[in-house]
Amino acid sequence: MTTATEVFDQLRRHLSPKLALTGSFAGRGAVEAAAEGVRVTLSDGRSVLDFGSYAVTLLGHRHPAVVAAVHRQLDTMPTATRSLANPVAARAADRLAGYLGGTLPKVYFGLNGADVVEVAVKLARLATGRDRVLAVRGGFHGKSLGALALTHSPLYRVGLQGCAVDVVHVDPEDPAAVARALAAGPAAALVFEPVQGENGAVPLRTDVLRRWCADAERHGTLVIADEIQCGLRRCGEPSVALAEGLPVDGVLLGKPLGGGVVPLSALVCSERLYAPLAADPFLHSATFGGHPLSCAALPPALDAIEQLAGHGRLLSDLLDAGLERLGSRHPAAVRAVRGRGLLRGIDLCSPGTAGAVVLELAARGLLVSPCLGRPTTVRLLPPLVSTEAELTEALDILDAAVAAAPII
Repeated sequence: MTTATEVFDQLRRHLSPKLALTGSFAGRGAVEAAAEGVRVTLSDGRSVLDFGSYAVTLLGHRHPAVVAAVHRQLDTMPTATRSLANPVAARAADRLAGYLGGTLPKVYFGLNGADVVEVAVKLARLATGRDRVLAVRGGFHGKSLGALALTHSPLYRVGLQGCAVDVVHVDPEDPAAVARALAAGPAAALVFEPVQGENGAVPLRTDVLRRWCADAERHGTLVIADEIQCGLRRCGEPSVALAEGLPVDGVLLGKPLGGGVVPLSALVCSERLYAPLAADPFLHSATFGGHPLSCAALPPALDAIEQLAGHGRLLSDLLDAGLERLGSRHPAAVRAVRGRGLLRGIDLCSPGTAGAVVLELAARGLLVSPCLGRPTTVRLLPPLVSTEAELTEALDILDAAVAAAPII
């Protein structure tokens, strides 16, 4: 069995010394070894709560119904021929379109979030014959070259002179921003996150989004809601945009779509957006798109999410109260608490204090996800399967970590 020391050596030699360093800090010299529900067991035998994993583990680790479905598919046909029809992908697409209410009937499956961002923008440009795309300041849509153009932070574009898509980033607080941008020239699509995850769990104002959608529709611009992080009841609803009545042409889903067991993402969209792919199904394809193991996970994952929806509302209420107490107990450290549902950001007084809090949390047994685009913010992503006792334990650890971190 490989030791933790050997793992860190392999990371340094073959992947990145920085990955080895950050992993060593997070695990205090140990590595992840096993997981069940909301807990991860480390190589030194310690158990930690996982309120991070970048929003993948909405159903925790190894949800039994999802694992069983993937096992059944593994024992039957684990990969697709890509020549014959794939019934697992067909059933998954039918289920997902119905899950979002049936108003967006078309589905494209990818593996990572950036996969479906790329295909959504590609289809929008082809469907409209336009090149330009509107995105939002503070938004994050991935790091592959096309998706990176939509991502607002320049941090990820250092050393890259230009990206593959002509993008204009609009002000999230300006209701007239889209109208002005479209008056300056046509655009294929408007892409936004209803709740910006990497920007510190910032919900965009519904009145602003409604005005943007109306202005986009008047100009023939397609509207795409990126809910890869905030969708699937992470923020309370199957789709935040659809629940708010926003007339979107596409919704992007991912992260927990594979039940926290296998990678899966999806574009769920209108006939108009999908038209280029309907005319030529080979216009955009991927070897592992619609992979049977991933698509087998989708129905039980959606079942489990819906079964836990009421419990998620209870957890959200408990989180509201706990984070309000945190802010009142540590006013010098905690500047703001943002977010919705089970996607929350605690904004601290400085990047140094935020980094110290993350290390204190790891040392005390709570894993979280830092916000890459907002280094002052610590992100909490509680799984739907968390018990009230586990959420209380996490809030107690968070309180102790903030108390112990220096004010820098």
